Amino acid sequence: MTTVTERSGGAAVAPQGDILLGVRDLRRYFPIREGALQRVVGHVKAVDGVSFDLRRGQTLGLVGESGCGKTTLGRCVSGLSEPTGGGVYFDLTAERAAQLDRLLAVPEAERTDAQRAELDALGTAHRVDLLTRQAWRRFRRNTQVVFQDSFSSLNPRQLVRDIVGRPLRVHREASGSALRERVVELLDQVGLGRQHLNRYPHQFSGGQRQRISIARALALDPELVVLDEPTSALDVSVQAQILNLLHLLQQEHGLTYLFITHDLSVVRHMADRIVVMYVGRVAEAGPTEQLFASPAHPYTRALLQASPDLFDDSTGFRGLEGTVPDPARPPAGCRFHTRCPLVTADCGWEVDDVVRWLEEEPGMFDELAGVERGSAFDAALTFGSDDAARRLVAALRSDAVPQAMRDALERADVTGARVDVAFRPVDEVELTRRGPDHHAACVLEDLPPV
Repeated sequence: MTTVTERSGGAAVAPQGDILLGVRDLRRYFPIREGALQRVVGHVKAVDGVSFDLRRGQTLGLVGESGCGKTTLGRCVSGLSEPTGGGVYFDLTAERAAQLDRLLAVPEAERTDAQRAELDALGTAHRVDLLTRQAWRRFRRNTQVVFQDSFSSLNPRQLVRDIVGRPLRVHREASGSALRERVVELLDQVGLGRQHLNRYPHQFSGGQRQRISIARALALDPELVVLDEPTSALDVSVQAQILNLLHLLQQEHGLTYLFITHDLSVVRHMADRIVVMYVGRVAEAGPTEQLFASPAHPYTRALLQASPDLFDDSTGFRGLEGTVPDPARPPAGCRFHTRCPLVTADCGWEVDDVVRWLEEEPGMFDELAGVERGSAFDAALTFGSDDAARRLVAALRSDAVPQAMRDALERADVTGARVDVAFRPVDEVELTRRGPDHHAACVLEDLPPV
């Protein structure tokens, strides 16, 4: 088991309300193009309405399965990808954060000219994709990234002295012998030394390459470091070394970390707060110890149960069933309801759940000729034969589908080869308060004991 130095609770943490990074309703969609003319026929909703605050000197853990949107969010936060909607705000005082939230609470169509002017002024000063040239340059030097794959993030044709020293040259911080000594100082901080200056990345181990990446990220003395799975490609013993190094550097330099990972055992030791993502949205967010002690979302509990060193595996839990839904057509209601062991009729059953069931049934999906949607919750499904239509209706009324799905079904009428289906409509499940600074997006107020 990885041994990691515990974080010290209050070191380098700024007063309550001093927000270094504020994410508000952030969305990042990727177009799906088809045909010779490459027309847009849909969007992959990689990040779909995420909001959180990261206070100066703290570590925020961003957790979730592969494909949930963590890395895309990290790229938006660091300015490497432009958001489709919402915004990332850098270096907000408590007063300006309150002003921003007050303005964003007003629907766009109802904002006055004065409110729009206030919002534009805040955007120009703090919103990453709207910054002036001078403010953008300040943001770029104060926000650095350590990528998951240290080998591909380092130029294989450059020496270590050039890789680590490049940020200093670009921002004209040092040159000549002063640059060389500054690079040596940075290498010393991450456990390397002068003897490594004239080597290429391929001459180092994976852990050493990650140390070089960290040294490069620290070159400009940044305020925020985005750590995108910094230890996932490393051996267990090397992981502990890198994590302890990151912890030590945070204490020495007062760094703020956005720590992106899928490993809950790591984030428990590193993070002050955790945001759990699922299919582009926040499933749960709260203080680390509170989230581990009493998870308020079934997905968070499932992640904990999947880690034997964090959860009693005598429960017989064998992992989540099913696969992560397609972010191009995310489930309605609670996005986790297609895999949730505690699902209810109020979780958002829809027409796509019927289509997903057809896809998994041998021969049934091939019989589906078309879907005419009235909304996400009602549609007419046309099949190639009357028998296929009758088989679908029989399945929807039997144990072939979950009981909660049957309870949410309002209509399943068959007319020849056509089936009219309607489910109980629900709204998107929003985050609700479950405790001090603890929120979860679940229709259940309390999870039943394991």
